[in-house]
Amino acid sequence: MRSLKLVERIKSYPVVFVGGIDTDIGKTVCTGILARELGRSGVRIITQKLVQTGCEGIAIDLLEHRKIQGLDLYPEDKAGITCRYVYPYPCSPHMAADLADEEINVDLITQDTQTLLERYEMVLLEAAGGLAVPITHELSILDYIAQQAYPLVLVSGGKLGSINHTVLSLKACEQANIPVLGLIYNRYPLQDVLIARYTEAYLRDYLQVHHPQTEFFVVEQEQY
Repeated sequence: MRSLKLVERIKSYPVVFVGGIDTDIGKTVCTGILARELGRSGVRIITQKLVQTGCEGIAIDLLEHRKIQGLDLYPEDKAGITCRYVYPYPCSPHMAADLADEEINVDLITQDTQTLLERYEMVLLEAAGGLAVPITHELSILDYIAQQAYPLVLVSGGKLGSINHTVLSLKACEQANIPVLGLIYNRYPLQDVLIARYTEAYLRDYLQVHHPQTEFFVVEQEQY
């Protein structure tokens, strides 16, 4: 990643949402890397997880963020402010909440973000799954980003299907008037060299033609 350039592009925003074209695309690692580089540049930064599924206790993605940052857990992690909703079943948030006989109140998530902004200069807010994933039965992640008017960093990759998922995600953001500050192309793990090379080339060209305001960045394995 040309991390310094991306850091400079996003550091003026108090909240930046980190979303992905799909689940397991590398959002957590990219969020951690961005937080690490923002911290090194002097920004008082903290990460937040929208909803965590597939674990119990402190959100596993926050643990990964802190590992990448080289930091211990924040007090806000231990207090549940950086991830209020954690569910054991690995599925979409609305389903996980149903299985736990709970309701996700997105207003409380927004309040947590504001609490963090009272203590830190910037919050990186990581999604759960892709942009169309339902948080509740009525509200998707895309809806929430649009409601809050957050700018987005979108994480993509080189697996088969990434072109389709990336283009559709960008079109959805355009329709919802969500500014996409950067597209992070995650090169790891490498599954098929030829597909990955063609996917990266296509997405670079696509951004230049259709989204020239969105910058293209790359994450390599050694940055993990």
